[in-house]
Amino acid sequence: MKTTTYGLFPLCKIHHAFPSSIDLMHGFSLGSITTYGTIIPQSPLVEIGKEFTATCVLYKAAKATAEDIYWKLKNVTVPKEQYTKINDSAVSVTITITNETANWLLCEKKGSPLNRNQVIHGILLTKGYPPEKPVNLSCMAVQSDQKISSNVTCTWQPGTRDEILKTTYTLFGSLIVSNKSRKAHRSSGYIDFGTFPSFMQLAMWVEVENKLGKVRSDILDIYAADLVKTNPPSDVNILSENNFSRTLLVSWKHPIHVTYVTLKYNIRFCTVGSGDWTEVPPNDTESYKESFRLQYLKPDTEYVVQVRCIHHMGYGYWSDWSANSTARTPEDKPTSKPDLWRVIIPSQVKSERRVQVMCKDPVESNGRIQGYSIKIQDGNWETVAVNDSDLDSRSQERKIIPLYQIPWSDKRRGLIELKAWNSVGESPQASLVIPKLTQEPPSVEWLSWFTQQGRLWVKWQPPNVTATGEPYRSEVTEYILEWVSVSDGAMDWQRERRHTRTAAIKGNLQKFNRYNISVYPMYSGWTGKPLTIAAFLEQGAPLEGPSVKVRRTGKNDAELEWMEIPLDKQRGFITNYTIFFITGGKEHSIVVSTDTYSYTVKRMASNSKYVVRVMASTVQGSTNSSDLSFNTLMYAPGQIEAIVVSVCISFLFSVVLTMLCCIYKMDSIKKKIWPPVPDPSNSTIAKWSPDFTSKADTPNESVLGDVSIVEVDVFDRKSLCEEDKAGLPLKKDKYLSEEHSSGIGGSSCLSSPHQSVSDSDEGGDEGQTTASTVQYSSVVASCGYKGQTPCPLPQSGSSQTPSFTRSESTQPLLDSEEHPEGPESQRYLRNPYFGRLPGGNNGDSGDLEDLNQMEMKKQGLALRRFCPLEEDFQQTTPTEEGHSPDGQPGPDPSYMPQLSGYRPQC
Repeated sequence: MKTTTYGLFPLCKIHHAFPSSIDLMHGFSLGSITTYGTIIPQSPLVEIGKEFTATCVLYKAAKATAEDIYWKLKNVTVPKEQYTKINDSAVSVTITITNETANWLLCEKKGSPLNRNQVIHGILLTKGYPPEKPVNLSCMAVQSDQKISSNVTCTWQPGTRDEILKTTYTLFGSLIVSNKSRKAHRSSGYIDFGTFPSFMQLAMWVEVENKLGKVRSDILDIYAADLVKTNPPSDVNILSENNFSRTLLVSWKHPIHVTYVTLKYNIRFCTVGSGDWTEVPPNDTESYKESFRLQYLKPDTEYVVQVRCIHHMGYGYWSDWSANSTARTPEDKPTSKPDLWRVIIPSQVKSERRVQVMCKDPVESNGRIQGYSIKIQDGNWETVAVNDSDLDSRSQERKIIPLYQIPWSDKRRGLIELKAWNSVGESPQASLVIPKLTQEPPSVEWLSWFTQQGRLWVKWQPPNVTATGEPYRSEVTEYILEWVSVSDGAMDWQRERRHTRTAAIKGNLQKFNRYNISVYPMYSGWTGKPLTIAAFLEQGAPLEGPSVKVRRTGKNDAELEWMEIPLDKQRGFITNYTIFFITGGKEHSIVVSTDTYSYTVKRMASNSKYVVRVMASTVQGSTNSSDLSFNTLMYAPGQIEAIVVSVCISFLFSVVLTMLCCIYKMDSIKKKIWPPVPDPSNSTIAKWSPDFTSKADTPNESVLGDVSIVEVDVFDRKSLCEEDKAGLPLKKDKYLSEEHSSGIGGSSCLSSPHQSVSDSDEGGDEGQTTASTVQYSSVVASCGYKGQTPCPLPQSGSSQTPSFTRSESTQPLLDSEEHPEGPESQRYLRNPYFGRLPGGNNGDSGDLEDLNQMEMKKQGLALRRFCPLEEDFQQTTPTEEGHSPDGQPGPDPSYMPQLSGYRPQC
């Protein structure tokens, strides 16, 4: 039984039995392994960047031809264009080796559709670079104790490519008598010659080798003295001399004995802290010496000095610099003027200024300034002592010393002179002219600024000055640049030459700080007018946003107001303001200019809540203010007043209209509120007698005095019914009183004209008095009134005559009695003014001769039925058809006489 395995090794079959022979053309077997081909060369070493060719040879056991061969670099198939067919059983491939090239190169046999390709053979590619030639070979022999070391140390620059392959470096040194070599590091190595070969010639080189080759550097042929580097000079010392303020004496010791090397020296120096070294010319120190005097130094200045040495012929290497040695030169009197300046301060006094005189110490003060001597105009010299804490000329920063602050008239011109002095002497004199306000020289034409390399630069155009008759010279002699910090008020100045047009400010400026920069042209001590500009060394976003408040809110607009950000917190020039307002989740913005500090936002929704903020922007960023909330009004200003005025006007108009209506309807209102009470004095009584004519005569007061008016129910056509008669005795006690009259709606036959109080069936109102009674008068006939006609005239001798009765009552007439309605209540009465009208009951008709119906209605009176009044107060017995026993017509059956009381009528 045989099985087949595949992999990165030759395709083989594993047998249980081992063959005893190998046939290269037909395949060979080793033990249980059978190979089907091979690749030539086996496991090669290839150079990156070069082409490599490999050949795949097939054995007969592979049962394949050259057409069935495929080359692969790991899993990537090599294109057919790179194949070369040698014969039917051999195919070569050529590839370019790169860093990305796979390490395995495979020769494969094309498989069947059901089987994948079969690996015939594979080789491992070892990639790398050949060694590179070392360059810049140099060697050195340093001092060891008091002689030169025997070790020669060399350095070189190796190749720049990665060393993929293992590489070795070997340093070689050759003398006339011997050669020496030693394994070295990649960039340095040394050779020990036992004794330093002084005065001999040497040859030095480096060899580099790996599996891809070997390379050698250029040979360095050098004289042994050129390899020497000694130690720096020792015990360097500096001595200052009081009488020599500008010199220092430097001394040192030789590092090695002259028998080994003869040396020469080099000296350099600088002021403390500057780092700007100055070297003494080499020709001044060529001799073999141990001291040197430094000259042309600054007085009262501390210096740092270093010394080094080399072979006197210039062979070999300079030693390292010695350690720092410091010393200070002695003081000398100042050799330059003090820097005099002034600041004009506005005064509260009219036509006057205040001048603050200040200065800095001279640039060449040559010592510590102890004081100043100042003279103003024609005055005397005055001394101003300077505290040690106020001014220290030895410090790197020149401090500003305030001297005097004096009032100065606008019309005054004066000269200020100043001298500085130290322990040795006085400085030259500085002067400054303060001109009249009207005689100030002109300023520069224009001024600008910019930043470059972390410094603030100022650029200006000189003033256009022509020769004039002014007291100052027309030429500019220098410029003064003054800058003032807005945040803390700190100020400083510097001087520039007359031809300068652009200058960098030398002060220690702070980022994000605003400075007011002024340029003053100087005319031989006369100060010209300044031109000022604001500038920043570096700008940033403001530290805080504007402070916003709502100045006014309306129905559809709101006026916002904000304060300018303080200058020390702006951190740059404000370019614009942006107003953001939010309502209903939507944000809107408006951009306004820098000089705008209030704005009215329009087209806003009424009765809505808004959130507003203002953002201040510079060229480097923006900062928002805090959010501010407010509500717009429901009504515009004045709209509520208009509504109130309109309502008030409408109300007043309604009141006026109501009052007019009340005045116009006064009578009707009075009748509704206070019903009219009939006045008996204005009533007329008709004379009910057959002899009387139909003309109604107005009764006089004498007649009215004997008449009592009672109300007659003209609407009830019935006579006194039997029920009333039966009920009469039941109410006798109440109705038959002589002091009472009939109630409203009843008839009364009281003969007494005395006052009486009317009682109702339930009892009269005891609260009423006789003072409030109302009199009702009516004609009482001797016959019944059913037909409303008077009885026939009595026969002669009869005692019956028409009579008048009076009824007093506190109760007004009922409405039904004033205005009878319905067919049952209709009566047609004969009016004296309108003639006889048809009416009556059962065809009867009656004349009301003496009663003016209209007058009675106006007074609230109504006719009532009457009954005859018997003198003897005896009831007359009715007979048939209403006739009396004597044959005369009797009273109406419906009427019953009332005796001393009230009798209800049906």
